[in-house]
Amino acid sequence: ICRDLPNIEVITFSVNGISDLEPLNQCQNLSELYLRKNNIASLNELFYLKNLPRLRVLWLSENPCCGPDPHRYRMTVLRNLPHLQKLDNQAVTEEELSQALVDGEEITAPPAGKNMQNGCPESSESSAAESTTETESELLNFSLEETNKIREQLGMKPVPRDKFSSFSPRETDCSRKKRNNILNAILLLMKELDSEGLEIVQQTAGRRLQAFRKKELQEE
Repeated sequence: ICRDLPNIEVITFSVNGISDLEPLNQCQNLSELYLRKNNIASLNELFYLKNLPRLRVLWLSENPCCGPDPHRYRMTVLRNLPHLQKLDNQAVTEEELSQALVDGEEITAPPAGKNMQNGCPESSESSAAESTTETESELLNFSLEETNKIREQLGMKPVPRDKFSSFSPRETDCSRKKRNNILNAILLLMKELDSEGLEIVQQTAGRRLQAFRKKELQEE
């Protein structure tokens, strides 16, 4: 999502099992970032946020990286992201920013042990295990249900389950993951649209579909 939407300004990824913030360093227009209740293990992940000039709101609480000392956590975040105006739904003060220079830890490098290749994390032996069939089925059902709700709002026919298999979490190909991430982002954003906005999306999608079909006919 981040690589394909570099101009995005607000991202809400709370409760998503996220552990890596590296893709966010490409979102130079990002101003608000919500990451509560994820799997971010190290405050060194803040390294990837230090070069985001417009970031003003960050919600990072309830992650493993927060640790047992809330003061040290907050001071470290503010020392490395001094432009924040609000951290974990609490306004940042000038006094805190000054104290952060003393009590906070300067982060100068990303977390150790990262191995990225072609934009996709290289899976370790322990993390390469596939999700169980039951879990994958639940994820697929959720994605299919969300997609069909949006299609219903647009006056489109629902997608049959057998036609939706290409969006299954079982697929590990990087390009398909990229497509799925973009689709999920679009579906989430569409929930915020009113009827007029949805009509615009429907018209735009219709034109795109016609263009694709025309191209397919020409290739045939």
